[in-house]
Amino acid sequence: MRALQTLRGVDLIVAVTFATEVGYVQRFESPRQLMGYLGLVPGERSTGETVRRGGITKAGNGRVRHMLVESAWTYRHPPRVGKAKLYRLEQAPPRLREIAWKAQTRLTTRYRMLSGRGKRTTVVCTAIARELAGFMWAVAREAQAT
Repeated sequence: MRALQTLRGVDLIVAVTFATEVGYVQRFESPRQLMGYLGLVPGERSTGETVRRGGITKAGNGRVRHMLVESAWTYRHPPRVGKAKLYRLEQAPPRLREIAWKAQTRLTTRYRMLSGRGKRTTVVCTAIARELAGFMWAVAREAQAT
């Protein structure tokens, strides 16, 4: 749980909720499987050559999905390390620090890009939550490997 808290927007409550609701992260072979488990993947109605994608499926775990969307709101601010996160990052191994910084820069850039296109902020935060789940998968696997 301490490893998950290196990510921006993920504090004790979010980390505990993720860890208890998702459980053993190693069972997901890829981040996409975790995103599907959480219901953060787009629904699809396809026939023949036509592919239509809609909103998220919401078929997965609602508690974790809600926490991730709430955490995604923090990525509207520029990337930086605050005082509270600095303590967590100093305790983390270098590989986890790299993942946390990569997540912060990528997700803040993505937030601004989607907002600049005129997407609604709720849609943007859901998209950021989906990618945040992928970074949480990477952090959890890295923490369990060490």
